[in-house]
Amino acid sequence: MRGAPDILFNTAEIELWPARLLRARANRDARALSRARRVLRRKRDGRYLAAELPEGLLPLVPRLPREPGLDEALDVLEAGLPPRHAGLAPVATLALTRLEERLSVLGLDADAYSERTGLALVAEPEWLAFAGSDRFRRPLWLRADAARAWHLMQAHALRDGIVLESISGYRSHDYQLGIFERKRALGQDVDDILAVNAAPGFSEHHSGRALDIGTPGEPAAEASFEKTGAHAWLSANAGGHGFILSYPRDNPHGIVHEPWHWRYDGP
Repeated sequence: MRGAPDILFNTAEIELWPARLLRARANRDARALSRARRVLRRKRDGRYLAAELPEGLLPLVPRLPREPGLDEALDVLEAGLPPRHAGLAPVATLALTRLEERLSVLGLDADAYSERTGLALVAEPEWLAFAGSDRFRRPLWLRADAARAWHLMQAHALRDGIVLESISGYRSHDYQLGIFERKRALGQDVDDILAVNAAPGFSEHHSGRALDIGTPGEPAAEASFEKTGAHAWLSANAGGHGFILSYPRDNPHGIVHEPWHWRYDGP
Protein backbone atom coordinates (compact mmCIF):
# COMPACT_ATOMS: atom_id res chain seq x y z
CA MET A 1 0.00 0.00 0.00
CA ARG A 2 2.83 2.41 0.83
CA GLY A 3 4.92 1.46 -2.21
CA ALA A 4 2.80 3.45 -4.67
CA PRO A 5 4.34 6.56 -6.24
CA ASP A 6 3.35 9.85 -4.66
CA ILE A 7 0.94 11.25 -7.21
CA LEU A 8 -1.75 13.89 -6.78
CA PHE A 9 -4.75 13.00 -8.94
CA ASN A 10 -6.78 16.02 -9.93
CA THR A 11 -10.43 16.47 -10.86
CA ALA A 12 -12.57 19.58 -11.20
CA GLU A 13 -13.93 19.42 -7.64
CA ILE A 14 -11.80 16.88 -5.75
CA GLU A 15 -8.12 16.01 -5.36
CA LEU A 16 -6.92 12.48 -4.54
CA TRP A 17 -3.96 12.71 -2.17
CA PRO A 18 -1.51 10.07 -0.91
CA ALA A 19 -2.65 9.69 2.69
CA ARG A 20 0.88 9.79 4.11
CA LEU A 21 1.29 13.41 2.99
CA LEU A 22 -1.76 14.69 4.83
CA ARG A 23 -2.03 15.78 8.45
CA ALA A 24 -4.91 14.55 10.58
CA ARG A 25 -7.25 17.28 11.80
CA ALA A 26 -9.23 15.14 14.23
CA ASN A 27 -8.90 11.78 16.00
CA ARG A 28 -11.13 10.09 13.46
CA ASP A 29 -9.03 11.46 10.62
CA ALA A 30 -5.88 10.19 12.33
CA ARG A 31 -7.23 6.65 12.54
CA ALA A 32 -8.38 6.71 8.93
CA LEU A 33 -5.20 8.28 7.55
CA SER A 34 -3.01 5.77 9.38
CA ARG A 35 -4.56 2.97 7.30
CA ALA A 36 -5.49 4.81 4.13
CA ARG A 37 -3.80 4.68 0.76
CA ARG A 38 -5.47 7.78 -0.66
CA VAL A 39 -7.75 10.51 0.62
CA LEU A 40 -10.35 12.41 -1.35
CA ARG A 41 -9.95 16.10 -0.53
CA ARG A 42 -12.36 18.87 -1.56
CA LYS A 43 -10.49 21.49 -3.56
CA ARG A 44 -12.64 24.42 -2.50
CA ASP A 45 -11.82 24.28 1.21
CA GLY A 46 -9.44 21.33 1.72
CA ARG A 47 -12.02 19.24 3.59
CA TYR A 48 -11.23 15.52 3.78
CA LEU A 49 -14.17 13.69 2.19
CA ALA A 50 -13.27 10.00 2.23
CA ALA A 51 -10.37 7.62 2.82
CA GLU A 52 -9.49 4.65 0.64
CA LEU A 53 -8.94 1.75 3.07
CA PRO A 54 -8.07 -1.88 2.25
CA GLU A 55 -11.67 -2.86 2.92
CA GLY A 56 -13.19 -0.02 0.89
CA LEU A 57 -14.03 3.66 0.95
CA LEU A 58 -14.61 5.25 4.37
CA PRO A 59 -16.74 8.44 4.28
CA LEU A 60 -15.34 11.28 6.40
CA VAL A 61 -18.27 13.67 5.85
CA PRO A 62 -22.04 13.25 6.09
CA ARG A 63 -23.93 12.73 2.81
CA LEU A 64 -20.80 11.82 0.86
CA PRO A 65 -22.82 10.53 -2.15
CA ARG A 66 -24.16 14.07 -2.66
CA GLU A 67 -20.71 15.62 -2.82
CA PRO A 68 -20.21 17.50 -6.15
CA GLY A 69 -17.71 15.76 -8.39
CA LEU A 70 -17.68 12.50 -6.39
CA ASP A 71 -18.43 10.24 -9.35
CA GLU A 72 -15.56 11.70 -11.36
CA ALA A 73 -13.18 11.30 -8.42
CA LEU A 74 -14.24 7.68 -7.87
CA ASP A 75 -13.67 6.93 -11.55
CA VAL A 76 -10.12 8.27 -11.22
CA LEU A 77 -9.59 6.29 -8.01
CA GLU A 78 -10.72 3.08 -9.73
CA ALA A 79 -8.55 3.70 -12.78
CA GLY A 80 -5.41 3.72 -10.64
CA LEU A 81 -1.96 5.18 -11.21
CA PRO A 82 -0.55 6.59 -14.45
CA PRO A 83 1.32 3.98 -16.51
CA ARG A 84 4.95 3.34 -15.69
CA HIS A 85 7.20 6.16 -16.93
CA ALA A 86 4.10 8.28 -17.62
CA GLY A 87 6.15 11.29 -16.59
CA LEU A 88 7.85 11.10 -19.97
CA ALA A 89 4.53 11.44 -21.82
CA PRO A 90 2.31 14.51 -22.29
CA VAL A 91 0.04 15.19 -19.31
CA ALA A 92 -3.63 15.71 -20.06
CA THR A 93 -5.36 18.73 -18.54
CA LEU A 94 -8.75 19.35 -16.99
CA ALA A 95 -11.54 21.28 -18.65
CA LEU A 96 -11.77 24.92 -17.56
CA THR A 97 -14.93 24.35 -15.56
CA ARG A 98 -16.54 26.94 -13.28
CA LEU A 99 -14.08 29.62 -14.42
CA GLU A 100 -16.76 32.21 -15.09
CA GLU A 101 -18.18 31.57 -11.63
CA ARG A 102 -14.79 32.14 -10.02
CA LEU A 103 -14.16 35.36 -11.93
CA SER A 104 -17.65 36.74 -11.40
CA VAL A 105 -16.97 36.67 -7.67
CA LEU A 106 -14.20 39.19 -8.37
CA GLY A 107 -16.22 41.22 -10.87
CA LEU A 108 -13.98 40.13 -13.76
CA ASP A 109 -14.72 39.01 -17.30
CA ALA A 110 -12.34 36.35 -18.64
CA ASP A 111 -12.14 37.68 -22.21
CA ALA A 112 -11.65 41.30 -21.13
CA TYR A 113 -9.01 40.36 -18.56
CA SER A 114 -7.12 38.21 -21.08
CA GLU A 115 -7.18 40.96 -23.70
CA ARG A 116 -6.01 43.58 -21.21
CA THR A 117 -3.14 41.55 -19.72
CA GLY A 118 -2.11 39.26 -22.54
CA LEU A 119 -2.33 36.34 -20.11
CA ALA A 120 -3.75 33.07 -21.38
CA LEU A 121 -6.06 30.70 -19.58
CA VAL A 122 -4.12 27.94 -17.82
CA ALA A 123 -5.66 24.51 -17.37
CA GLU A 124 -4.81 22.24 -14.43
CA PRO A 125 -3.00 18.92 -15.07
CA GLU A 126 -4.89 15.68 -14.46
CA TRP A 127 -2.07 14.56 -12.15
CA LEU A 128 1.08 15.92 -10.57
CA ALA A 129 4.20 14.43 -9.02
CA PHE A 130 5.38 14.94 -5.45
CA ALA A 131 8.50 17.12 -5.62
CA GLY A 132 9.41 17.13 -1.92
CA SER A 133 8.44 19.68 0.69
CA ASP A 134 8.60 23.44 0.41
CA ARG A 135 10.07 25.88 2.95
CA PHE A 136 6.93 25.63 5.04
CA ARG A 137 6.97 21.79 5.04
CA ARG A 138 3.98 21.62 2.72
CA PRO A 139 3.94 19.04 -0.08
CA LEU A 140 5.24 20.55 -3.31
CA TRP A 141 3.39 19.36 -6.41
CA LEU A 142 4.73 19.85 -9.94
CA ARG A 143 4.38 18.18 -13.30
CA ALA A 144 6.77 15.24 -13.41
CA ASP A 145 9.10 16.88 -15.96
CA ALA A 146 9.24 20.11 -13.95
CA ALA A 147 9.88 18.18 -10.73
CA ARG A 148 12.85 16.35 -12.27
CA ALA A 149 14.27 19.60 -13.64
CA TRP A 150 13.82 21.33 -10.26
CA HIS A 151 15.68 18.60 -8.39
CA LEU A 152 18.56 18.66 -10.89
CA MET A 153 18.77 22.45 -10.67
CA GLN A 154 18.77 22.35 -6.86
CA ALA A 155 21.61 19.82 -6.91
CA HIS A 156 23.62 21.88 -9.40
CA ALA A 157 23.17 25.01 -7.28
CA LEU A 158 24.22 23.18 -4.12
CA ARG A 159 27.44 22.03 -5.79
CA ASP A 160 28.11 25.72 -6.41
CA GLY A 161 27.41 26.58 -2.78
CA ILE A 162 23.89 27.95 -3.38
CA VAL A 163 20.84 26.69 -1.51
CA LEU A 164 17.55 26.98 -3.43
CA GLU A 165 14.26 26.49 -1.59
CA SER A 166 10.82 26.04 -3.06
CA ILE A 167 8.21 28.46 -1.76
CA SER A 168 5.21 27.42 -3.83
CA GLY A 169 4.43 25.20 -6.80
CA TYR A 170 1.11 24.01 -8.20
CA ARG A 171 -2.02 25.91 -7.17
CA SER A 172 -5.54 25.05 -8.21
CA HIS A 173 -8.01 27.59 -9.55
CA ASP A 174 -9.85 27.34 -6.23
CA TYR A 175 -6.64 28.02 -4.28
CA GLN A 176 -5.98 31.12 -6.39
CA LEU A 177 -9.49 32.36 -5.70
CA GLY A 178 -8.81 31.86 -1.99
CA ILE A 179 -5.77 34.17 -2.22
CA PHE A 180 -8.02 36.90 -3.57
CA GLU A 181 -10.71 36.31 -0.98
CA ARG A 182 -8.22 36.49 1.89
CA LYS A 183 -6.66 39.70 0.60
CA ARG A 184 -10.07 41.29 0.00
CA ALA A 185 -11.01 40.40 3.57
CA LEU A 186 -7.97 42.45 4.64
CA GLY A 187 -9.31 45.45 2.75
CA GLN A 188 -7.33 45.23 -0.50
CA ASP A 189 -8.99 46.19 -3.79
CA VAL A 190 -9.16 43.67 -6.62
CA ASP A 191 -7.07 45.93 -8.90
CA ASP A 192 -4.31 46.09 -6.29
CA ILE A 193 -4.33 42.32 -5.89
CA LEU A 194 -4.19 41.84 -9.66
CA ALA A 195 -0.92 43.80 -9.75
CA VAL A 196 0.65 41.00 -7.71
CA ASN A 197 -1.49 37.90 -8.37
CA ALA A 198 -2.95 36.70 -11.66
CA ALA A 199 -6.70 36.17 -11.69
CA PRO A 200 -7.97 32.62 -11.00
CA GLY A 201 -7.57 30.61 -14.19
CA PHE A 202 -4.66 32.74 -15.44
CA SER A 203 -1.85 31.94 -12.99
CA GLU A 204 1.13 29.98 -14.27
CA HIS A 205 1.01 28.05 -11.01
CA HIS A 206 -2.11 26.24 -12.29
CA SER A 207 0.05 24.47 -14.88
CA GLY A 208 2.31 22.66 -12.42
CA ARG A 209 5.31 24.17 -14.22
CA ALA A 210 5.74 27.36 -12.20
CA LEU A 211 7.81 27.59 -9.04
CA ASP A 212 8.41 30.34 -6.52
CA ILE A 213 12.01 30.05 -5.34
CA GLY A 214 13.73 31.38 -2.24
CA THR A 215 16.92 30.91 -0.26
CA PRO A 216 17.55 30.59 3.51
CA GLY A 217 17.55 33.87 5.41
CA GLU A 218 15.45 35.71 2.85
CA PRO A 219 11.69 36.37 3.18
CA ALA A 220 9.47 34.53 0.74
CA ALA A 221 8.36 36.25 -2.45
CA GLU A 222 9.97 39.63 -1.75
CA ALA A 223 11.86 41.97 -4.09
CA SER A 224 14.98 41.60 -1.91
CA PHE A 225 15.49 38.12 -3.39
CA GLU A 226 16.87 39.82 -6.50
CA LYS A 227 19.93 40.93 -4.52
CA THR A 228 20.86 37.45 -3.32
CA GLY A 229 23.50 35.10 -4.61
CA ALA A 230 20.70 32.61 -5.28
CA HIS A 231 19.06 34.97 -7.75
CA ALA A 232 22.38 35.72 -9.43
CA TRP A 233 22.95 31.98 -9.79
CA LEU A 234 19.48 31.47 -11.26
CA SER A 235 19.98 34.29 -13.72
CA ALA A 236 23.15 32.60 -14.96
CA ASN A 237 22.10 28.95 -14.80
CA ALA A 238 18.32 28.44 -14.69
CA GLY A 239 17.98 28.59 -18.47
CA GLY A 240 20.25 25.58 -18.80
CA HIS A 241 17.76 23.63 -16.71
CA GLY A 242 14.75 24.80 -18.71
CA PHE A 243 13.54 27.53 -16.32
CA ILE A 244 12.81 31.14 -17.28
CA LEU A 245 11.89 34.24 -15.26
CA SER A 246 8.21 34.84 -16.00
CA TYR A 247 7.76 38.43 -14.83
CA PRO A 248 10.82 40.62 -15.32
CA ARG A 249 10.64 44.37 -14.96
CA ASP A 250 8.27 46.12 -17.36
CA ASN A 251 6.70 42.85 -18.45
CA PRO A 252 3.75 43.25 -20.86
CA HIS A 253 1.25 41.69 -18.45
CA GLY A 254 1.30 44.51 -15.93
CA ILE A 255 2.41 42.19 -13.13
CA VAL A 256 5.03 43.56 -10.74
CA HIS A 257 8.58 42.30 -11.12
CA GLU A 258 8.80 38.87 -9.45
CA PRO A 259 12.44 37.76 -9.21
CA TRP A 260 11.32 34.64 -7.30
CA HIS A 261 8.86 33.30 -9.92
CA TRP A 262 10.33 30.88 -12.47
CA ARG A 263 8.59 28.66 -15.03
CA TYR A 264 9.80 25.38 -16.49
CA ASP A 265 9.61 25.54 -20.28
CA GLY A 266 11.60 22.40 -21.06
CA PRO A 267 15.25 21.76 -21.87
